[in-house]
Amino acid sequence: MNTFTCFRRLFTLALLALPMLSQWAAAQATATGSVLDKAGQPLGFATAMLLALPDSSIANSQTTTELGAYTFGGVKPGRYCVKAMMMSYTTALSAAFVVSKDAITVPALRLAPATTALKEVTVVGTTPMLEQHADRTVVNVDRLNTAGETALDILRKAPGVTLDKDDNILYRGSAGVNVMIDGKLTYMSGAALSSYLKSLPASAISQIELMPNPPASMDAAGTAGVLNIKLKRSQLPGLSGTYTLGLGQGRYEKSWAGTNLAYNVGEVRLFARVDAGRYNSFNRLTMIRTIGDSLFNQENVWRPLTYAGTYSTGADVALTAKQSLGIQLRGGFDQTDAVSTSNSVTTDLDGNCGGGRQMTNPKNSTGNNQALNLYYKYALDSTGRELSATADFVHYANTNDQRFNNVIFASNSEQGRPAEQLRSAASAETTIRAAKIDYVHPFAGTKWRAETGVKTSWVTSRSAIQLDKLMDSGWQTDALRTNQFAYDEHITAGYVSVNTTLHRWELKAGLRGELTQTTGTPAIGAVISRNYFQLFPSAFANYRMDENNQVSASVSRRITRPAYQNLNPFLNYTDFYTAQQGNPFLAPSLSQSFVLNYLHKDFQVLSLSYLHETNSVNEVISQNDVTKVSTSTPQNLAQTSTITLSSGGHTDITKAWGVDNQLSGSYTQVSTTIQDQPVRLASYNWEASSNHTFILPRNYKLMVGGEYSSPGVMGLFHTKASGSVNLGLKKQVWAERATFSLRVADVFNTSRFRSTLNYANVNQTWNNQWESRRVTLTFTCKIGSGKTQARRAAASADEEGRVGN
Repeated sequence: MNTFTCFRRLFTLALLALPMLSQWAAAQATATGSVLDKAGQPLGFATAMLLALPDSSIANSQTTTELGAYTFGGVKPGRYCVKAMMMSYTTALSAAFVVSKDAITVPALRLAPATTALKEVTVVGTTPMLEQHADRTVVNVDRLNTAGETALDILRKAPGVTLDKDDNILYRGSAGVNVMIDGKLTYMSGAALSSYLKSLPASAISQIELMPNPPASMDAAGTAGVLNIKLKRSQLPGLSGTYTLGLGQGRYEKSWAGTNLAYNVGEVRLFARVDAGRYNSFNRLTMIRTIGDSLFNQENVWRPLTYAGTYSTGADVALTAKQSLGIQLRGGFDQTDAVSTSNSVTTDLDGNCGGGRQMTNPKNSTGNNQALNLYYKYALDSTGRELSATADFVHYANTNDQRFNNVIFASNSEQGRPAEQLRSAASAETTIRAAKIDYVHPFAGTKWRAETGVKTSWVTSRSAIQLDKLMDSGWQTDALRTNQFAYDEHITAGYVSVNTTLHRWELKAGLRGELTQTTGTPAIGAVISRNYFQLFPSAFANYRMDENNQVSASVSRRITRPAYQNLNPFLNYTDFYTAQQGNPFLAPSLSQSFVLNYLHKDFQVLSLSYLHETNSVNEVISQNDVTKVSTSTPQNLAQTSTITLSSGGHTDITKAWGVDNQLSGSYTQVSTTIQDQPVRLASYNWEASSNHTFILPRNYKLMVGGEYSSPGVMGLFHTKASGSVNLGLKKQVWAERATFSLRVADVFNTSRFRSTLNYANVNQTWNNQWESRRVTLTFTCKIGSGKTQARRAAASADEEGRVGN
């Protein structure tokens, strides 16, 4: 019996078990619906009230989700209507309807902007840091003290998300994750994605959504799932927004500033966001390598000074009552001047010195990106039939110029002599064009709804590197380490999905097909072409026992295509003994994923996750025992499986003390072959986090929290334990329109990446330390007032998620 057959049977058994958990629940109906604005856009966080007729008494009340949806569970038979309200909007009332035993779908309620300004209303309450939904986990970033933090820092706090030694994002123990911003993929990975997220301040983020099994309407890319970063966006009439100023001190200083504005008037919504910062940073990597009867002790210190910025601007226009049009332009830049130093000392096993090497590596790198998105939506009729189209044009470019000044020290000598002197100039450029069309069709007189769509994308990636040696006659090009690489990719996709509500059940299933055609052309060597078609099924089921308890299960098959630069066969030297090289023969990774959740209100009582990947891409280090050089190359690992069991959520100890706890345990197993030798790694790992928020008098808020991760397996690395303790203090002033935030991250300076590698002839120990202990002070001020809302998804799919590395 193969893995997928077992996986399919596990999902079937889980579905059969769901009703058994609910036998104690009473048979009562549900009423669902949505709240929209005049242009048909969802109104998140509106108030929906279920009114019993004829006396209009309130039978139930709740806040709509980010997508404007509401669900009233456990509705007794009778006659009702729904009333929707939101500040700065008019009130809407549905037609009366009768509830019996069957679920009711209430037609969408549309709210128009109020014609008169309302006084600001202060709402007292605490939103949980984590919200557990049937198909995703939501992290409310405003519940954290994010002073001085970036989007990358916040992702590190999300359940199931970790960063490896190079700040690459791992989700559910896998690097096969796609990162989206406001429903649009970032079209980056590796170093490019890390750089972009470091330039995006956490203060601009509203929520982070973690989706292990996305629906068929989304690209199949991301074997581990999708992370969606939702930015703050005001939807109130008039001008509103925020501006932020911040200072930080770790080992070195940092500063940043930004503004986030929205102007909504009539049928037009305008928005703009600009952020910029100066980041002086530090990183130290210590490695000990055993090669034969010698020990190589190496310390690399990296001192980057980065100037970075991001921007986003656009408009949404309601052309008619049924048609809307949107345009968005976003981009970013970064420039880094850095000096790296490397010191290597060779000793025998008795500690006798055998000489050493020193390297100074000044480098300058630049990066910039621009993206244009066009969006059109047409509501064909009042039944919910809808047609939408999206087009994207994205361009990324970067350069990297550096020098390698090497000095050799003989055994027991303090006088060095110059060794190989090198310089290199590298550049990469990627252009992505994508378009998609989606259609939604509800079946009249039934509770069934179908969605279908098509998508196509074209990618061109060009990169080049020139490496020169300093000879007696001057600089000479090294032909063996100078190269060019061209990569072209065309993906055509289509999908269909259906969903329905049957009594207490919500069911959804979909099938997506993707045809991929790629061509890699190095300057030297044969052209590498791939042409393959894959089907990606997905299914989702949710059973609501009552308004407080629900059980859900989801399953999907997904793919992760290699990052463009990972396919590039260039050989880049980090220092005299360390190099990196791409792999043009990388195959795409495939996965089967299963998730089972039991939720009580917003508390995740239990979550079971199973992820099985074939051909997962991980860094594999090969070692030349003669030259003593270790080369890191992305390679496909045969099989990787991870089972995770977790629980957590928000608990209010008192009105002034709230706690967000998360506890998870996982078992990871890796089986592959390296250098014709079988390699099998297996490890148990557990992680825990606890964040406490205390509401103090005079608008003060105190945050105390920490996290711990036990030893485990990350790719081929055996990682060691790590953890940190964080403190924060917030003070609101000027009638709560401005906030001062003070934060001390990693108080005891214990957060670092420590690991060992032991396979074939590789025996290494790594210790990577960065500026985890930082003190930051941030000032944020509101312009007007507003609420956040979810933004549309774009045509762009996984293509941008593979730029960089």
